[in-house]
Amino acid sequence: MADKELTFWDHLEVLRRALIRIIAVWFVLAVGYFLAMPWLFDHVVLAPCSDSFVFYDFLRWIGAKLDLQGEFFTQEFHVKLVNINLTAPFFIHMSTAFWMSVVTAAPYLFYEVWRFIRPALYPEEMRGVKKALALGTVMFFIGVLLGYFMVYPLTLRFLSTYQLSTLIENQISLNSYIDNFMMLVLCMGLAFELPLLTWLLSLLGLVHKAFLRKYRRHAVVVIVILAAVITPTGDPFTLSVVAIPLYLLYELGILMVKDKPEEAEEGVAHGE
Repeated sequence: MADKELTFWDHLEVLRRALIRIIAVWFVLAVGYFLAMPWLFDHVVLAPCSDSFVFYDFLRWIGAKLDLQGEFFTQEFHVKLVNINLTAPFFIHMSTAFWMSVVTAAPYLFYEVWRFIRPALYPEEMRGVKKALALGTVMFFIGVLLGYFMVYPLTLRFLSTYQLSTLIENQISLNSYIDNFMMLVLCMGLAFELPLLTWLLSLLGLVHKAFLRKYRRHAVVVIVILAAVITPTGDPFTLSVVAIPLYLLYELGILMVKDKPEEAEEGVAHGE
């Protein structure tokens, strides 16, 4: 608890140094991604545009194993992007490198948060916060990977082939593709922080286990609606790909939240 001996200005100095280190890591990563961006764009960012993308192969494998003849499991899929903005390639080059650096620097960001708050924690608090930050890091990257390999390809396939009229030819711009790509992948990463957010809210006394259990059915409805908005393909498979992980996150949040003292006493009284 030596941290309590520091003055307010000492705390600001420690925070300033941590922010400088975080910005330095982001900058180094951003420069590296900027230099590697032509390769990353062809093999990572634009990979869902190609029929050889791993998730499309997975769908065809499911269709072959289960003898599913629907277009969703058999169709070939290609998207060709167009650019209508003179400056778009340069600014997208920079912004994509920046956001990639932000995503991959997440573990270091959590580490700096841990270093900053650790001196002010008691041993029992230290263990809980350490586990929460580690879980938050792992869950964030699981969400990002799910968004990249499943949610975005499904959304791209639906929206790029959706026709309002046969007289209208869909031509997807580079700006539109990147905006949706970044939004969905990052949103899935943030969505997987739900258990950590639930745990933090429980520490503040805003939610508790009984409350989350009571409104579980309402949460299922909200999750299904949210999944339908994220991937509006209309088929049960696509809906399940998003809805099931989100529901499991809700259940994980319930497991992470501790009972209120009176709830624990009731559980003991009922032999639970």
